[in-house]
Amino acid sequence: MEVILRQAVENLGKPGDVVKVSNGYARNFLLPRGVAFEATPGNLKRIAQEKSRLEAAENDRRAAAQGLAEKLEQVSLTFSARVGEEGKLFGSVTAADIVQQLETQGFQIEKRQVDLHEPLRTLGVFRVPVRLHADVKPEIRVWVIKQ
Repeated sequence: MEVILRQAVENLGKPGDVVKVSNGYARNFLLPRGVAFEATPGNLKRIAQEKSRLEAAENDRRAAAQGLAEKLEQVSLTFSARVGEEGKLFGSVTAADIVQQLETQGFQIEKRQVDLHEPLRTLGVFRVPVRLHADVKPEIRVWVIKQ
């Protein structure tokens, strides 16, 4: 059965793609959840209009993310922490700490957008990426200094 995807489905396709799937997968999963439409001529026309509208909205989001990314590239955050022997911190600097300091500077970023795989536990300067959009990933400088 051919269906038109309305949302991205892992290992299947992006919104607007026409894909061939088994009848059971389409009937039991994709169609009831509204993830896809059956590929009829009317639905193909409707999805073409929806796709152009979604592309325009996506371009607007990308442009807004680019503007915010330019401002974030200029940001430098400083954290002072107690340090033990060998330059290791007693605590750590987490994504939540970074978000909290960004909010004090007027940026509205969510914790999940900060791409910090593990907390910072040593002194130094780190470049931490922030996921604003799939195509836009600015890096902010984070300084961890001795208290």
